[in-house]
Amino acid sequence: MALSTTGAAIASPVLNNWVFNPTGTGFNGGQVINEYLDINGNAFIQLNRTGSTSFEFREHAVFNVPQADSNGRYFPITYRGGNITATFEATGSGTFGGAFNFTGGTMRMYHNPTNGQYAGTAGYYGANLGNMIAEFNVMGGGGMVDQNGIPTNNGQVSVFAEAAAGMLDAGYFFNSAGKDLSTDSLLSFAFTNANTLGSPTSRLVSEVACQFSGFTGAGCNGRTYRNRPGEYFFIGSNGQFKLAEAPSDVPEPGSIALFGIALAAAGAVARKRKAVSK
Repeated sequence: MALSTTGAAIASPVLNNWVFNPTGTGFNGGQVINEYLDINGNAFIQLNRTGSTSFEFREHAVFNVPQADSNGRYFPITYRGGNITATFEATGSGTFGGAFNFTGGTMRMYHNPTNGQYAGTAGYYGANLGNMIAEFNVMGGGGMVDQNGIPTNNGQVSVFAEAAAGMLDAGYFFNSAGKDLSTDSLLSFAFTNANTLGSPTSRLVSEVACQFSGFTGAGCNGRTYRNRPGEYFFIGSNGQFKLAEAPSDVPEPGSIALFGIALAAAGAVARKRKAVSK
């Protein structure tokens, strides 16, 4: 899934064998990331109908980042306690029974040295505690939804974003040669499988819907929370988070186009793998 496949003039591949140090203590103490960071979490989606078949939406999500490449080397265990977590806020629009697209938002990643606080009551579900180590501006992505606005196709959702130089903290992210990526502009993208969470816990409702998103409906006003497809609902998701160095000679719209190509290529790879596995 290299961006370099789009042409010789654009030779900026998705990063492989980069290094992530979840404690921020530098390249030598980091873990080699062959391809991606694993992510899993939950999101609260609010829909606002804007026409007979169209809608706008707001999403507030919390994520845990437990390991990389599904390799079993969990960050809290390997690095003596702590959590790597993330929050996600985004807006967008879509068509019931069709496609939806992100139009803006922010992803923030945190290092909290205190173990076991994710899914707690501090902050937003424990996901925004400690030191914010990275911030990305959402530039696009999306997926398909059913007649109620719920993701379909096994909930396949893509997100792509960009971090300008200085939006990553030093000491955490490095390329394979040991260069600290905090001085570079980076592209990021995530693929998740997002499916409806039928019975969110009262803590999840309180922390993510009521506090994080500012929702004031059922679950936040003394009444029992229940998903209302077509209006609001929770989803659970898991997926992969990847990085690419932004080409210095490509303007911002070009970067967005490259991400569209990369996402399409990744989707083709996923479909091919699925077909082989049958």
